Amino acid sequence: MGGQPRLSQIWRYPVKSLRGNQLESADVDARGIRFDRHWMLVDGQGNFLSQRQLPRMVLVKTQVEDQGLRVSAPGMQDLMLPVASDGDDAVLVKVWRDECRAQTVDAQADGWFSEFLGRDCRLVSLPPGSVRQVDQDYARQGDQVGFADGFPFLLISQASLDDLNQRLPSPISMERFRPNLVISGCDAYAEDGWRRIRIGDLVFRVVKPCSRCVIPTIDPDTGRRQGDEPLKTLLHYRKQGNKVMFGQNLLHDGIGSLNQGMRVEILD
Repeated sequence: MGGQPRLSQIWRYPVKSLRGNQLESADVDARGIRFDRHWMLVDGQGNFLSQRQLPRMVLVKTQVEDQGLRVSAPGMQDLMLPVASDGDDAVLVKVWRDECRAQTVDAQADGWFSEFLGRDCRLVSLPPGSVRQVDQDYARQGDQVGFADGFPFLLISQASLDDLNQRLPSPISMERFRPNLVISGCDAYAEDGWRRIRIGDLVFRVVKPCSRCVIPTIDPDTGRRQGDEPLKTLLHYRKQGNKVMFGQNLLHDGIGSLNQGMRVEILD
């Protein structure tokens, strides 16, 4: 495919594993897109909750507004939460093998989410003073991330999804894979060969393929698993070891901003 690669979609997921939203522009700070995975739901032991256990989480919509974080879900009244936490309690939470210090939000938020999801949970945020270091097998000292699984950015090319959809019984949306950055104007899986790219004033390091779990099998409109696809098809041609790879994890250097339509320069 000829032409110039461009940033065609920007996605942010304010609360880990809840519905994200597409942006025309985004500020990027030390953790990634501002407010991306800034909040997270945890159980009574501080372990993160995700669609892997609770597919209904995808039905909760989130939007960062001037007044704060708005969350909405079927059958529930919208809830508006302040960006700055009113909670008094610092709690230790876990994201996979990482432990970090988080802040509770408030009891109203805990009750709202517990009612909709049908299990006790708490909403926490990552305060400015809490630094979660990215795995130094892939990162430099000082590289940090919010409550994302491991890295501040996930990138997928539109051509990669188009190629997958040609192989599937029914096409699926990019939203299933929860990227932050979608690139158009390149060949399918071109991102597998990139090592450094520049978008605007920001340089990104392409550090690790993304291994996929069951979340792409969940229909974001129903909150239910739709059989084994797309993982079944991906296993035929995107398997590495015992894992399915689709998309690339990125780290970024510095702070700046991103705008939809920006040119993507492949540095190496």
